[in-house]
Amino acid sequence: MSSDAIAVLVTAPDRESADVLARALVEERRIACANVLPGIRSVYRWEGRVEEGEEVLLVLKTTRARFEEVRARVVELHPYEVPEVIALPVVAGHEAYLRWIADSV
Repeated sequence: MSSDAIAVLVTAPDRESADVLARALVEERRIACANVLPGIRSVYRWEGRVEEGEEVLLVLKTTRARFEEVRARVVELHPYEVPEVIALPVVAGHEAYLRWIADSV
């Protein structure tokens, strides 16, 4: 079954920031669910230098129709100057779960 669902990846500097984002987006019904994965290590280029550090990854489940408001809210609440907000399509999934995502947002 194809789907209107998307998974949105967002990195945060710490668990507290990630929890604030996850709770706000769920409470506001912009996303159905947020997985908070602490302890990731990121290596990236920022302002001409290669940086690395510990981050927390959020995997947000929502619909394509909600992406723009999710993106805008993440940017509003996020402590980073340029936060990661990347949407990945869900090409197939358990029909009941996909329905739950759509019903939850």
